[in-house]
Amino acid sequence: MNYLLIKYIHVLCVILSFSLFILRLRWSFVNASMLEKRWVKVIPHMIDTALLFSAISLVIAGSWALVDHPWILMKIAALLLYIILGSFALKRAKTLSSKITFSALSVAVFAYIVSIANAKEPLWFLM
Repeated sequence: MNYLLIKYIHVLCVILSFSLFILRLRWSFVNASMLEKRWVKVIPHMIDTALLFSAISLVIAGSWALVDHPWILMKIAALLLYIILGSFALKRAKTLSSKITFSALSVAVFAYIVSIANAKEPLWFLM
């Protein structure tokens, strides 16, 4: 498959995934019944699966050896942190202040992941 097409699919999945995360986060703050809808529980997983598949396809299409491209490993590590923080923000935080904290940290880590993708350098801010 064409590298550029895979990249566009990946970027679209990133936008959809983050947009749904923000929407679900908003609903979690207002105790919206929307969080219980079946599509709200299924669609994010479908999009995230496509996101992961497109990420793997990009690594393969770009012939990037992970040991030669530390920014990819840092994106993976940051993604795991984002997932954990997002899980706390959406489901596990018990108090409003912890929910706000986990939400802010999730968004900050997401921004860091995007910045790594653009800079292709895990510590771009130190350069």
